[in-house]
Amino acid sequence: LTPFVERENYHFSRNCRLHPENDIFRDQEEHKIFVDRHDWRCGYCRKVFREEKFLDQHFDNRHSNLLNVSHDNCLADLCGALHCDAVMNSKFSRTKCYPAAAAKNRHLCESLADSCFSISQGPSASCLHELFIHQFCDAHTCSGKQKPFSRGGKEQSSFFRLAAGALILVLLPVFYLFLYLVQSDMKGRTQELRRISKAGWKVKPS
Repeated sequence: LTPFVERENYHFSRNCRLHPENDIFRDQEEHKIFVDRHDWRCGYCRKVFREEKFLDQHFDNRHSNLLNVSHDNCLADLCGALHCDAVMNSKFSRTKCYPAAAAKNRHLCESLADSCFSISQGPSASCLHELFIHQFCDAHTCSGKQKPFSRGGKEQSSFFRLAAGALILVLLPVFYLFLYLVQSDMKGRTQELRRISKAGWKVKPS
């Protein structure tokens, strides 16, 4: 979603639950310092942790008093509407679907679309509203026909990586075969030149 929002140069209103200012954990997220895979640091006290989850626990234990409680919105509450399970769980497509839950998530999804991309705000908002419905809301069904993130996301990038890997596996043997044939041809020509040279060195009888 973010690339499309940035491309349209669109800014969320404060009424939108996706607005960064409405996230109760926004300040904590901004104080996460990522150095490398096993080096996460607290921006408040500079303590070092091996994994992000330990840093989150540290925030809960040591810096919960710094939360801006005036923002009571946790983005995790929107996971049902935004298909977080599809991103975090590779077995998403095989989980059982409950029509009532799908209908509830679709309703939440559509309310997000209406509040964040009100079609009365102009062409950009209208375009993003349609995209949001197509990307997220239409997939809240038990028919299995519609998948989330149909215009982007990890599934497509994974497909392209898989296709690129398969193409490399196919072309690599062809490349080595071509290299072998070239070397064999060069070797044959070298031997032929040697025979010609030796024949030229022989002294003709008088």
